[in-house]
Amino acid sequence: MITLTLREPPPVPLEADVLSPDTIAPLTIDEIRALPVQLGKRQRRLDDFFAVEGEPSDEVEIHGDVRRVKWIGRGMTRGVLRIRGGAGMHLGSAMAGGTIEVWGDAGDWLGAEMSGGLIHVHGNAGGQIGAAYRGAPSGMTDGVVVVDGSAGLEVGMRMKRGTIVVGGMVRDFAGLQMKGGTIVLRDGAELRTGAWMNRGTIISLKPIALLPTFAFAAAYNPTFLRLYARRLAPLGCALPYDDQQGRYQRYTGDSAVPGRGEILVWQPRG
Repeated sequence: MITLTLREPPPVPLEADVLSPDTIAPLTIDEIRALPVQLGKRQRRLDDFFAVEGEPSDEVEIHGDVRRVKWIGRGMTRGVLRIRGGAGMHLGSAMAGGTIEVWGDAGDWLGAEMSGGLIHVHGNAGGQIGAAYRGAPSGMTDGVVVVDGSAGLEVGMRMKRGTIVVGGMVRDFAGLQMKGGTIVLRDGAELRTGAWMNRGTIISLKPIALLPTFAFAAAYNPTFLRLYARRLAPLGCALPYDDQQGRYQRYTGDSAVPGRGEILVWQPRG
C-alpha cells in the first residue's frame, strides 16, 4: 500500500488527478514523488505537498485535510483509494471502477459523470453529486455513490444510470433533468425535487414537498425495492419494503417536460 501524508494545506487549490491507483500502481516510489501537480499556473512535484511512503500497489491511502486538492481519483478504473480527512472538488470524476472511501466531508461534483465503481463518503458532500458538467448531455451512467451525511444542490442532475444514496437532508433540485438511475433520499430533500425529470426513480424515506407537475399514481411496495435493499444493506443503507411496515406513495412526472419519471415517498403504517 502507498501512503501519502499531506505536509500542509496548499495556499490555493491544488490540481492532482495523478492521485489515483491507475497512475500510482505501476511506478516506483521515486517516480511517484516526482509526479506533476498543478498549483495555480505553476507545475510542482507531488512530494512538494505530500510525504510518500510504502510499496507501490493499487491500494492508496491519503492522510490529512485535502479539501483544497481537486480531481483526486479522476478517471479511476481499479483499486482502492482511501482518504482519511476531507476531500476536495471533483473527487472520483469520470470514475469507471474501483472503490473510493472518505472519512470526512467531500466537495462539489463528487462522482460527476462516473460510469462505474463505488464512492462512500462518511460525512457530508457538496452539490452536483453524480451530475453532468455544464453543457454535457448526461451525468453518471453507472456505479454507486453513498453519502452518510447531507448533500448540496442538484444531486444526480441529468444522471442516466447508477445509484446515489444520501443519508442526510439534500438541498434543492435533487434529480434535476434526471434521465434514469435511482436516487435514495433517506432524510428527504428541500424544494423542486425531480424538476424536469424524464425517467428514473427518486425514493424518499421522509415526506417531501412535490412540484404540482407530479401526479399521484398508486400506493404500493415495488418488487424491485427488495433487490435494492439487499444491494445497499452491506453499505449500511436500510431500505424498507415490507407491507406490514408501510407503503410507498408513487408520483409520476415531471409533466412539464413531459416526463415518465417516478418519485416514491415512504409512508409508514400508523
